[in-house]
Amino acid sequence: MSHHILELKDLYFSYPDGTEALKGISFKIFHGESVGIAGSNGSGKTTLLLNLAGHLLPTKGEVSIGEILLTKKTRHEIRRKVGLVFQRPDDQLFMPTVYEDVAFGPVNLGLPSEKVDERVRNALEMVGCLNLINRPPHRISEGQKSAVAIATVMAMKPDILVMDEPASNLDPKSRRQLINLLKGFKHTKIVASHDLDLILDVCERCMIMKDGEIVADGPAEEVLFNEALLGENNLELPLSRQNSRLSFR
Repeated sequence: MSHHILELKDLYFSYPDGTEALKGISFKIFHGESVGIAGSNGSGKTTLLLNLAGHLLPTKGEVSIGEILLTKKTRHEIRRKVGLVFQRPDDQLFMPTVYEDVAFGPVNLGLPSEKVDERVRNALEMVGCLNLINRPPHRISEGQKSAVAIATVMAMKPDILVMDEPASNLDPKSRRQLINLLKGFKHTKIVASHDLDLILDVCERCMIMKDGEIVADGPAEEVLFNEALLGENNLELPLSRQNSRLSFR
């Protein structure tokens, strides 16, 4: 479906203090693709995601979802199509109960109460957290918070799911649950992460960012097993690759 295609054309973004965070980025992501974005701190990953989701507007260039070009007038429509899961779940969970957090978006769409309830329950069931429906968000684990934050986005039924460091601060069990959850989603997924093993697990394609530019874009294994490329961008081989090398010594 054409409205699922995300396209960037010569995208630039500068902050008010003059910092140029994105420098001429162009790419297409097609319906159903799983794309990882890696890069060292300050490479521009979060700024790119905020532009993709309409939370920031480009200084120059274009972001479009199908036939919809991101502008001040269309940003709310873009934000309905692109669901952004922030790095810190607490930035998305602010209501007294999990139910109210997941219902917040659908309620603001003006949906009737029965439809809101259906979306909330379906989204929580999708992420395996229906049993938390009446719990206060501040009294659930970090892994559960991450899953519920994803549910708040899924309840909006976005065409594209965008995640910023979704595995940060998760324990190993919660991280594995998150990976299994993401692997089960059929949506278009864009995952920015320092966790290169997570990208290998859930993404078929990977981009490397450096100083606001895309310096590599290709199959995830091809990009993330390129030790020279990673070294040039202050990254290291995924731990699983490092461990497999050690096992042959």
